[in-house]
Amino acid sequence: MSIPTDIACHVLRMSWDDVPPVSQAAMKAFLLDTLAVGVAGRRAWLADPILHVARSWGDAGDGPKAAVWGGGPVLPVASAAFVNGFQIHCQEYDCVHEPAVVHPMAVIGAAVSAEAEARDATGADYLAALTGAVDVAAGLGAATQSAIRFFRPATAGLFGATLGVARLRGLDVQQSLDALGYALAQAAGTMQAHVEGKPALPVQIASAARAAIVACDLAEAGLPGPHHVFDGPYGYLPLFEECADSEAFRRDLSPGKRIGEVSYKPFPTGRAAQGGIVLMQRLRELGVRAEEVQSIRLIAPPLIERLVGRRPKAGMQINYARLCFAYSGAVALKTGTIGLADFTAEALNDAGTLALADKITVESDGSDDPAAFAPQIIEAKLTSGGTETARIDALYGSPTDPMREADVAAKRAECLAFGFGEARADLDAALVGAVEALPQAASARPLITLATSGMPS
Repeated sequence: MSIPTDIACHVLRMSWDDVPPVSQAAMKAFLLDTLAVGVAGRRAWLADPILHVARSWGDAGDGPKAAVWGGGPVLPVASAAFVNGFQIHCQEYDCVHEPAVVHPMAVIGAAVSAEAEARDATGADYLAALTGAVDVAAGLGAATQSAIRFFRPATAGLFGATLGVARLRGLDVQQSLDALGYALAQAAGTMQAHVEGKPALPVQIASAARAAIVACDLAEAGLPGPHHVFDGPYGYLPLFEECADSEAFRRDLSPGKRIGEVSYKPFPTGRAAQGGIVLMQRLRELGVRAEEVQSIRLIAPPLIERLVGRRPKAGMQINYARLCFAYSGAVALKTGTIGLADFTAEALNDAGTLALADKITVESDGSDDPAAFAPQIIEAKLTSGGTETARIDALYGSPTDPMREADVAAKRAECLAFGFGEARADLDAALVGAVEALPQAASARPLITLATSGMPS
C-alpha cells in the first residue's frame, strides 16, 4: 500500500482498545487539559472578533452543528471548529509535542470535538479518533530533520484532524484519501506571524480546524482529491519541510505512541520560553531578586533563541509578549510565576517589568539539533559583582520531567475561572469524571456540553 493509504488505515481502523493503557491515560489527561484551555480562550484577547467573523458565515440551520466552548453559541460544525481552534491556541497554553514542534491537540481537539458533538459519536470512537489523529500530526513533525519554516502546528495538525473527522464519519479509505487531498489543497501556515508575534498564529490553527471539516465535506460529496499527499513530488513533506523521511513516518505508526510523548504547558507562553521561566524560579530559590540584577543570559539551543529571543518593548501586543522570554522571565523573577492575568495592556506596560526585561537576553548554545528545547543554562550577574547560575536538562511538563498533579489541577482551575469569570470547582470535578467515564459513554456530547455551558448536571 502507499504511504497515505497506510496512514489513513491507521486512523480509520483504530479502536480505543488498540491503544495501550499508558497512552489511554495520556489521551484522557490531555483532552481534559485541552477543554480547560479552550474554555479559557473564550475570554481571551480577540476571541470576540473571531466569534463575530465566524457568525457572519451563517447560522447552523438544519445542518450539523456544534457549540463554542466557554459559553458561546451553537454554530455550523466547521465554524465551531474554527472558533474553538482559536480559543485552544490563542493563549499559548495548549500541550505540545516537543520533538515534532507540533501542538497536537489544537487543530485536532477543535475539529474532532466539533465533529463528535455534531455526529453524536460514542466516547470510545471520539477518543480513538483523537488518538489516531495525534499519531499522524506528531508523526509528521517527528519525521522531519530540518528546522520549522511553516507553522507546523497548523499544517501537520490539519492532516491528523482530517483523518480523525473521517473516522467519525465512517468514510472509507478512498474517501479519506480524497479528504487528505483537500487538506493538502488548503494547507497553510506561515512562521512570519511568529516572527512578528501576531495573532495570525491561532487564526492559522482555527483555519486548519475548519479546513479539516471542509476537506471531509468535499470528499463525502464525491470530489476526487490528490492521493499522494505526503510523498508526491508536490506533496506535504517535499514542499513544506526541507528534510523529512516519509518512510519513517509510516514505519513509526503505532496506536497511541505519540500522545504518550506530549508535554503539558505549565505557563501560558510559547513552550520555548518555559524552560527559562523555571530557571528564573530557580534563581529566586538561590536568593536572586529583581532589584539586584545587572544582566541575565539564557543560554539554550538555537530553537529557543529563534522562537522567544525577541526584545521587549513598550506597547507590545499580547501575542508578541507571550513569545518574548525577556518579558515572561522578568515577570517570573519578580513574582515567582506567570499566568493568564499577566498578559493585559496594564501588565505589559509596567515600567519595572520592562526595565528588568531589558536586562535579559537569549543566546544560542550552538547546538545542531533544530528541534531541541534543552539543555538550558541561566546566568545572572548581580550588582554586587556576584554571579548565580542554574541549569535544566528537560522542560517541566515533559515526559522526562512530568508536571505535578497539583500543578495540573491548578492550571485547570485557573483556566475555568478565567473562561467563566469565577472559580468552578464543581465544573472541574464534573469534567474530570466525564473524561474518565468517556470510554464507556454512549455519547461524547455530555462531556463537550460541560465545556460549552459550564453547567454540571
